Amino acid sequence: MEKVRAFNQKAKKDKSGKTVKARPSWEEYFFKITLEVASRSTCLRRQTGAIVIRDKRILSTGYNGAPSGLMHCSEAGCLREDKKIASGERHELCRGLHAEQNAIIQAARHGIDISQSTIFCTHHPCVLCAKMLINAGIGAVYYIEGYPDDLAKDMLSQAGLKVVQSQ
Repeated sequence: MEKVRAFNQKAKKDKSGKTVKARPSWEEYFFKITLEVASRSTCLRRQTGAIVIRDKRILSTGYNGAPSGLMHCSEAGCLREDKKIASGERHELCRGLHAEQNAIIQAARHGIDISQSTIFCTHHPCVLCAKMLINAGIGAVYYIEGYPDDLAKDMLSQAGLKVVQSQ
């Protein structure tokens, strides 16, 4: 697994010697957008975001939360929290969709081909999302924070997806 520095903007000097703000790298740019997308989450446990890109263009976005038209988790409460279920376990008890799932669904709803694209995520995908990313034809996964799911890591590796964590 590779690592990239996601937030490393340094000031630079222009030709005249004047200090100017550095332009963010593409990775920095996409990670910042991913974090902004995550701010839409209504999950009580963690706010996650995902963006699907190809050729430096955003194809789709997603954040975690209840399906469209249903009460938000922030309103309905969290069964997994009430039952003290650990992160990464018993996904079927969660009323919400994951950010990666929503990004894939939004692309499908709008007829956008996401094969051979890259997904930027706030967290390493869980095994459910990893399987969906593999079958959707995603070529690379960039993420910020880890997630306790070794099977997801193994499956992404076996499928040949490039997986990169930011530093």
